[in-house]
Amino acid sequence: MTGTTAHWQNWGRTESADPTVQTPATVDEVRAIVAQARATGHRIKPIGAGHSFSGIGVPTDIQLRLSGLRGIVSADPDASRVTLAAGTHLHEIPALLAPMGLAMANLGDVDRQTISGATSTGTHGTGLAFGGISTQIVGATLVDGRGETVTVAEGEPDLAAVALGLGALGVLVDITLRGVPAFHLRADEAPGRFDDVLAGWSDSISSIDHYEFYWFPHTDCCLTKTNTRLPTSAAPSGPSRVRRYIDDEVLSNKLFGLLCAVGRSVPTVVPAINQLSGRALSARTIVDSSTNVFISDRAVRFREMEYAIPVAEVPEALREIRAMIDRRRYRVSFPIEVRAAAADELMLSTAAGRESGYIAVHRYYRDDPADSAAYFADVEEILTGHGGRPHWGKMHTRDAEYLRTVYPRFDEFRAVRDRYDPERVFTNDYLARVLGD
Repeated sequence: MTGTTAHWQNWGRTESADPTVQTPATVDEVRAIVAQARATGHRIKPIGAGHSFSGIGVPTDIQLRLSGLRGIVSADPDASRVTLAAGTHLHEIPALLAPMGLAMANLGDVDRQTISGATSTGTHGTGLAFGGISTQIVGATLVDGRGETVTVAEGEPDLAAVALGLGALGVLVDITLRGVPAFHLRADEAPGRFDDVLAGWSDSISSIDHYEFYWFPHTDCCLTKTNTRLPTSAAPSGPSRVRRYIDDEVLSNKLFGLLCAVGRSVPTVVPAINQLSGRALSARTIVDSSTNVFISDRAVRFREMEYAIPVAEVPEALREIRAMIDRRRYRVSFPIEVRAAAADELMLSTAAGRESGYIAVHRYYRDDPADSAAYFADVEEILTGHGGRPHWGKMHTRDAEYLRTVYPRFDEFRAVRDRYDPERVFTNDYLARVLGD
């Protein structure tokens, strides 16, 4: 097997490997690499930006970097359909769609991932009327485990597996998205109190296009974010670029990073820091393009676990987490993020068949590893008690035995995998754990 050996680690510094690296520039090269790996018994793992915290992207033998497959493959603006090469980063897509007057219907709050990485792991945003990014997929082409190119079109049953496939079915080489007319968002950010925010949870997610909130552990302080969709005729407004730089870059990243480092060295000061941060929250309103509002710069490195639970159970689960943090005397510097998404029909979507509330917990990447692991384990116990489904790209310990109980179409996906990758060319330790072999 040709290629160079290189050390790789993910963004969160939770996984690393020293694989043979291949960087194909064409679909034919992808097909040849897969065929050779199959013949020699090697395992292949495509990788995007490495933003997953779980082991889903860890290569066993060969790491396939898709940086040579980027940009628009084809487009049909009249039908609002755009086919993108699989290695295209989310942050590159708005400029590609803009000349056609299109945008992605919804996004998460980070745009460093590739479109194939984001959709293969189930990346989502917030909004009870909107599904995860994979629900925007209406077609895809991949090279399967036999080295054959397979195109799955809109309406075909296998799309429910391919659109969110964990990298278990093949190497995605292009993805066709259903765009929407470009739009602006009005973002209203405001401080809130823990009990009030939980009491208003159902009304907020039902009445607001894109609603989320952050709770600061050790305090009653929350920050609510209310995004309302507007036409592009709505004039951009809000704080000046200088003020937004101070808020988003200086305070939200540089100062927050410094406070996390202080909390790591002296954990007993974390509650006081969170109280200070929570009291400093203030309201602001911004009108801007959808991308500029959806996306936030996350410069402070962290580790993350996120679970989807039935949307109505979010308030009770958060109360349980708050009581657990107090009882176990954890010192948690990162706020807890809470979002919602529509139900969908994708086989392994965390929102499969049910409206979902998402609870995400974080720890600074330099926090004591044992303390962070214990915190994640305690949160996980609470959220699995609510029938939680772990985000595939974030830290969790669930295996196939558990996942089969919370995903109605789990074995249907396994059957698709048996057809696409019968010899498990694309497996790794993570997939063996969560899919059962």
